[in-house]
Amino acid sequence: MSSSGTKRYWGTQRVARVCQVTPATVANWIDQGLLKGHKTPTGRRRVEADDLAAFLRAHEMSVPAELENGNGTQLVVVVDDDPGYLRAMLLTIENSDLDVEVVEATNGVDALLEIGRVHPSLIVLDYTLPDLNATQVLQRLLEPGRKLDSEIIVVTGGIPEAASAQLKDMGVKVIVSKAEGMPAVVEAMRQALQKRKVA
Repeated sequence: MSSSGTKRYWGTQRVARVCQVTPATVANWIDQGLLKGHKTPTGRRRVEADDLAAFLRAHEMSVPAELENGNGTQLVVVVDDDPGYLRAMLLTIENSDLDVEVVEATNGVDALLEIGRVHPSLIVLDYTLPDLNATQVLQRLLEPGRKLDSEIIVVTGGIPEAASAQLKDMGVKVIVSKAEGMPAVVEAMRQALQKRKVA
């Protein structure tokens, strides 16, 4: 179970589905201050679950069960520096049946900030980033005194055998090749999240 201290964030797509409006309308509400939200470093808008529930009640809209119990959605941080790949990945996740909220980052430093802020259930990490590679990101996350309670999937266009062995030593159980396509990544995500629910 997730601790009640974990904040849950919803993207404009999911808020739009609940409110039965377009994502653009949700974006306008946030920009006009009608709905409390914030922008991620990549310009996506996010709404905290509690703020969304308060907004729905204030406007006499029904509050979905997953929002009421506060732990329906698992948070995933997706890290990739290729904007095209990242966009395609987000769309694939959105169109899948995974009930997750995605927070994205395009480099290692932003990834570390987002992971520290949202405490995700799962981190999908591109191996090669402009500033830090996946191994360096993990070294920082596993520093003494820090607690990493996330499943980790490393996605790569190809890495040396030694790097792969090092990642496994650091607790990475799944390394997915980008050549396998988006469905393979989503399937790996599904299995990792399923494992967390059972744990």
